[in-house]
Amino acid sequence: MRIVIPVFDGFTALDAIGPYEVLNGLPKAEVVFAATRPGPVRPDSGTPALLAEAALADVDSCDILLVPGGPGARRRVDDEPLLDQIRRLHDLAQWTTSVCTGSLLLGAAGLLKGLQATTHWSAVELLESYGATYTPQRTVFQGRIVTAAGVSSGIDMALALVERIADRTHAEALQLLIEYDPQPPFDAGSPAKAPQAAKDLLAAWRL
Repeated sequence: MRIVIPVFDGFTALDAIGPYEVLNGLPKAEVVFAATRPGPVRPDSGTPALLAEAALADVDSCDILLVPGGPGARRRVDDEPLLDQIRRLHDLAQWTTSVCTGSLLLGAAGLLKGLQATTHWSAVELLESYGATYTPQRTVFQGRIVTAAGVSSGIDMALALVERIADRTHAEALQLLIEYDPQPPFDAGSPAKAPQAAKDLLAAWRL
């Protein structure tokens, strides 16, 4: 079970690492972090760098394609060499998945036309410009394409995918292994729930 995770400067680390911690527990899993060229890739936070051990063009097999998001994903929606690799790996894969704004890259690659999909709440309009229909669910299955909403939802998506590939018991065992038992101290995890003061502060950070 080869899991290929394309990374690029400006990706969000948890988009990739959260699902990785789950999917790496699949039977005979092999995870490959790949980039345009092998070497360190900087996430949106700048550090720590993640080492891409392979060039995307050299990856010749793929069972699960996992595309992370982040500011770098938004900047690459017109990056045809990257989109070409996503299309090629999608054709090889049993499952094509995205986390957060990684869905924008799937959309830009033409993979979401006519499908329901999810993404980070701030990217809904751009997602729909690629012919997808946004749904606010945390994980959306459409055939062999699976999209997850904002950053933390990648873990939910990975657990749901493990259930499809293996079984529920395997997924529950992996959930227990990583002690994924969310009990957030605040109820501000979506635009519908967050207080206005939090929204105003977030808007100020983006200036």
